[in-house]
This record gives sequence, structure tokens and C-alpha cells, in this order.
Amino acid sequence: MDRPTAQHTTPAAQAFSSKRLGLFGGSFNPIHNGHLAIARDVRARMNLARILFIPTGDPPHKHNRSLAPAPLRLDMVRLAIADTSEFDVSAIEIDRTGTSYSIDTILEIREQYGQPVELLFIIGLDAFLKFPTWRAPEEILKMCHFVVVPRPGRLFQSLAAIPLFQNLAPAPLEQLDAGVIDRFDIAIPETLGITCLSIPPCPISASEIRRRIRNGLPLANMLPPSVESYILQHSLYQEESDRTRI
Repeated sequence: MDRPTAQHTTPAAQAFSSKRLGLFGGSFNPIHNGHLAIARDVRARMNLARILFIPTGDPPHKHNRSLAPAPLRLDMVRLAIADTSEFDVSAIEIDRTGTSYSIDTILEIREQYGQPVELLFIIGLDAFLKFPTWRAPEEILKMCHFVVVPRPGRLFQSLAAIPLFQNLAPAPLEQLDAGVIDRFDIAIPETLGITCLSIPPCPISASEIRRRIRNGLPLANMLPPSVESYILQHSLYQEESDRTRI
């Protein structure tokens, strides 16, 4: 693949396009107010018509006590977005059997929505740093424009360690981390490119929510009320071995 070029842009608001769809995947274990804030911010900043939440399925042949069953996580997403007409949810990865790969999900969504729809893949910086290990990453970059958002404890400067970005000038990444600029667009030949957005990193983590539930601590407006009620109703996250931060 050719080396990327990049430029910092802070464009005026573009004309809103009804053909721009954001893909927001994750375990959503559970979905919380931080997820919703990211979705609202990215939708406004990237002029998206809609955002499609895509909860992951249950890992095959693995039992993770900290992961609520997929149908329940799907229900919680539905409850969380019920009052936002621009948000949708897809069970595409939950319904798929076996190992689920992002490229398969993107191909299925492309088939469902058709070629005129522009797909934007919303991803946290921590997950994007692992992007080269995904199945067919170069093909994915040809099908989706990536929107990378901050994560606590991670710096955009770490993108320079990815071979794809070895020739990327470090200054704009440092400016993103410092909040001097709020957007950095990376153009990669023969792909749809990448946008790094400087937005407030989500201070809420699902693992902290699960820890609080397990210990009977207040959730301090971390969850939509409907999701909090659902968790209590189904006695979720009461007992678990929680060793991961999601």
C-alpha cells in the first residue's frame, strides 16, 4: 500500500448528507452514557445521517463471566437509543455463527444499504492501534472511512508506531493530544482515509460500571435510566471475575 499523506483540516460545516452511515461496534457490556456521548459527538462532527450500533456476539467456545449474554446486551442498546431517531442497532454480529470478522460485517452492511451509502467506522484509539492485526485491513480501508476517537491513557502520537503511518509527521498528532487542533485527516492512496477527532475522552468505563454494580455502589448517572433498570431487573453483573477494561 502507498504511504499516507495528511493534512490538518477544520472545515466549515459541510452540507448534511443522508448517505453517510456511522458504524459503531463494541461489546456494549453494558452500553453507557459515554458511548452515547461519543456517538452524538461523532455524528455532529462528521455530518452523519445515522449511526448503527453493532453489539458483538458471544465468543464461541469461551465462557466470559463478565460478558452478559448477547441478547441481553442487544436489548440494552435498544433501550438506550430508543429516544434517538438517528440511532439504530443491528444484530448482525450476534446472529452470525462462529468467529465474527469486521470485514464480513462491513460486506453484509454494504449489501443491505447499497453502494450509494458512505460507511464510516467509528473506533477508539486503543482498538485502532490493533487494526493491522485484523483480517484484510487494507480491504477494509477501501470500504470504510475510519473515524478514530481518543481513549483514556492513549495518545494519538502512538499511531506513528503503526507501519502504515511510519512517514506520518508527528507534529499534528502531538497537537491533537494537546488539544491544539481538533481534527486531523489522513489521506491514504486507494483508500477512503482516516479522520482522528479530538473529543473529550470517555471517562466512563463498562468495567467500572460492572464493578460498582457488583459492590452495590451508586452509578452516578453513568447509564441511561432504562438500561440501569434492565440490569437490576435481570440481576446482571452481580457476580463476575472482572479483569478487563472495556
